Amino acid sequence: MFKYFKRLKFVLKFWKFIPFIKDFFSSKEVGLHKKVLSILLIATYAFFPFDLIPDYLALIGIVDDVVIATFFLERMVKMAPQSLKERHGFIDKAA
Repeated sequence: MFKYFKRLKFVLKFWKFIPFIKDFFSSKEVGLHKKVLSILLIATYAFFPFDLIPDYLALIGIVDDVVIATFFLERMVKMAPQSLKERHGFIDKAA
């Protein structure tokens, strides 16, 4: 249950991701393979969106899209170097 609240908190902070994504792709600290993997994840979902809940169900249908977008952003944060995480406030407390 705590994981779901953590994910919701992550989504609510989405505005922080715009500069993070820019820095992620422009940083020389992030390896090329990590950048390519991130682009492939995003492009795959953009070209082949899969819905667990149909979007015509109004607000409920958007939930799976938000969950998948959150999953991709979490993977990008995990792949980012520690300095980039610290700069944008995504410090791993477990690390």
